[in-house]
Amino acid sequence: MDDVELFESLAPVREELLASIGRVVVGQRDVVDLMLTALFSDAHCLFVGVPGLAKTLLVHTVSEAVGLDFGRVQFTPDLMPADITGTDVLEEDRTTGKRSLRFVRGPVFTNLLLADEINRTPPKTQAALLEAMQERSVTAAGHTYPLEPPFLVFATQNPIEQEGTYPLPEAQQDRFMLSIPVGYPTAEEEEEIVRRTTVGEMPHGVRVLDRARLLEYQHLLRRLPANSDVVRYCVRLASATRPGSGLESTRWIRWGAGPRASQYLAVGARTWAALRGNEVPTEADVRSVAQAVLRHRILLNFEAEASGVTVDQVVQKILEEAG
Repeated sequence: MDDVELFESLAPVREELLASIGRVVVGQRDVVDLMLTALFSDAHCLFVGVPGLAKTLLVHTVSEAVGLDFGRVQFTPDLMPADITGTDVLEEDRTTGKRSLRFVRGPVFTNLLLADEINRTPPKTQAALLEAMQERSVTAAGHTYPLEPPFLVFATQNPIEQEGTYPLPEAQQDRFMLSIPVGYPTAEEEEEIVRRTTVGEMPHGVRVLDRARLLEYQHLLRRLPANSDVVRYCVRLASATRPGSGLESTRWIRWGAGPRASQYLAVGARTWAALRGNEVPTEADVRSVAQAVLRHRILLNFEAEASGVTVDQVVQKILEEAG
């Protein structure tokens, strides 16, 4: 399949994925759209929501629909870095008596890793994912082990219960392309959830892609040319979040988004447009992903917190002021 045929198949594949996921997960259309944007962009994302909103089910369903190996780590206060990356074990050959170390791979060696309640574990263990997320490799005992592509971390976080949690460092939050809020379903959606889950067997999604085809799509999207006007707009938006930009909304901001935000705005807009059959992204596509890209990269100051101003409100104001 050449690049033209591959690109033309993207939008129909998105519709098939939405239908497959919809067989299992009720509602959450905005969440699924953003998740697919991260998936096809070959980027990590963070899901923020209270327990019981099907975050884990959604990630597992996507892995099945795309044909990816799935791994899950339940983050707890006593979790150690080796529980994620793996560790060396001492083995003895009974015939020769020779002893040697063998590396036993941890759950990070998968295609799609669900880091469940990532803020439940101390920073030392959270940091075990940093190299894997950035370099797509794991270093242990002086040896570096590559992770088979694609490698994606989809993490969940409970924003309400903060006792016994460890907030993610800004450096680690910056590795996530998107921060996606997961809200409550509507009354109609909740009725459908009850009907589906309390009678008979749970429905299952349908396989739409395989790993090889997903990699083809990811590589294709990386090869699409950058739109100079859109790139300029992405940089303007990211710069507008920084104190000293001159915008009124920066009075609430202590630290703004760095250059990685500009990159992810451009990549996200390109993928968002391509999944809808559009070769060239527009500023509207950038705005479609802007909240999810920027919200976890902005640190509000005390004045904002004391006034009850939220980061989403600040980002919305920046979008309005930056044009």
